[in-house]
Amino acid sequence: MSDPDKNPTGGKQDWEGLREVDRAIAENRLTSYTWKKTWADPWGRLKLIVIFAALAAFVVFVIVHDVIL
Repeated sequence: MSDPDKNPTGGKQDWEGLREVDRAIAENRLTSYTWKKTWADPWGRLKLIVIFAALAAFVVFVIVHDVIL
């Protein structure tokens, strides 16, 4: 198996920028899969809802405390 960090062209050109884009695309797919898998799990869904609700409550608290009061 070849190492993706090694230059397959024998040193003629380095496509480092394209490798970074390829890794970003792969990571996005992995992240998308992880989100979908977590949302399908009932306990994972509950954790996501609680975390986002806590973040929303914190944002509301900061807005009320700093802007209104």
